[in-house]
Amino acid sequence: MAAENEENNEPQKPQTREAGETAAAMDKVTDLSEDQEMKRGVDKSKVQQAMMNLAAEQRERQEAQRQREKELAAVKVAKEDIELIAQQFDLDKKKAERCLREAKGDVKAALRSLLSV
Repeated sequence: MAAENEENNEPQKPQTREAGETAAAMDKVTDLSEDQEMKRGVDKSKVQQAMMNLAAEQRERQEAQRQREKELAAVKVAKEDIELIAQQFDLDKKKAERCLREAKGDVKAALRSLLSV
């Protein structure tokens, strides 16, 4: 039966009354939305420009994040310092290393930043 409806391109009938009511409500919402959009006369070029601006901002944020990660990776940290911070604050070693790198390898600054949180 479902294959027959697909072949004829007829929409399937809802199986339950609740499903039918939900489908009808959704049709009303989408119809209303489409009508409002037509009335507003949405300028597609403005929408497209806004989307391009958002994409550009996202690329800039990703590039800034990549640059920050590159800077942090360049910071030299001692294994003993990582272990000390991980042990004292019950952190996993990756989090301890990250904290230490953000403090530019300064153990005291890393400890202070963990204490202030």
